[in-house]
Amino acid sequence: MQDILILGGTGFVGKSLCALMLASADPPKLTVPTRNMSGEARPLMPEAVDLVAADVGVPSRLVELVQGKTAIVNLIAILHGDAAEFARVHVELVRSLVEACKATGVRRIVHVSALGVDSDRPSRYLRSKAAGEAVLKGSGLDVTVLRPSVIYGEQDRFLNMFARLSTFIPILPLACADARFQPVWVEDVVRAIVACLARPETAGQTFECAGPEVLTLAKLVKLAGRWSGHERSVLALPKALGTLQAAVMEHLPGEPLMSRDNLQSMQTPNVLSGRLPTLDALGIQPAALDEVAPAYLGRRRA
Repeated sequence: MQDILILGGTGFVGKSLCALMLASADPPKLTVPTRNMSGEARPLMPEAVDLVAADVGVPSRLVELVQGKTAIVNLIAILHGDAAEFARVHVELVRSLVEACKATGVRRIVHVSALGVDSDRPSRYLRSKAAGEAVLKGSGLDVTVLRPSVIYGEQDRFLNMFARLSTFIPILPLACADARFQPVWVEDVVRAIVACLARPETAGQTFECAGPEVLTLAKLVKLAGRWSGHERSVLALPKALGTLQAAVMEHLPGEPLMSRDNLQSMQTPNVLSGRLPTLDALGIQPAALDEVAPAYLGRRRA
């Protein structure tokens, strides 16, 4: 039986990954660390998952978690933060993971990164993701990297956010309205993770994960409103106003809907590069957005 540690397993992608793995004919043992044992983590996770209280940012604790595992899946990422926060999560944590694997003899890692990562990007998010990949690729371990476009699904914070905003905002002012995405269904991403774990020959490779369609942000916002029963017009903001909007949102309470670094990320098209293998190479035919999203967004109809 495989014994797999899933870092970030209580998140959107992690919950779908656990469900898929546990539904297999020979389910692995799954360990998912969390700092929120008293919160919502336990009710949202399958009972078969070994949910353990742990701060994976503590290197010694990470070594304990990695010990004896067959493979590690790293899903941990943040979308908002300053340079130090991005470095801590996307680079230093990855470096600690590599050191923990070397200390315990664990070799297999599947790491979820993002489309468009590059050390020369204006976005701190994309630069830090690229730096994390570099740490892994230089580790000498058996690493597979997956680079998804924006991921959608029933519990996503992307289409659901725009559907929610469409219920009470008649015209949606939108920065980077012409930014391009190639949205990928969460179930296709987790199938890709499982496929990589099952195929040792994928070690050393990077796969891009995207759906079959390229859509602008404006189109995605309109579709989210239409499918949830509140189609709205989009007002494309000029760059200066969009930056001002994002700067204001950064300082609102709670997790920001948008940040200036998000705008920088959207300057890079979130689409397949054409230079790397894709889901097809893993035997996965990605679902089209309109085959999946209308069903779950439609449940929002008033």
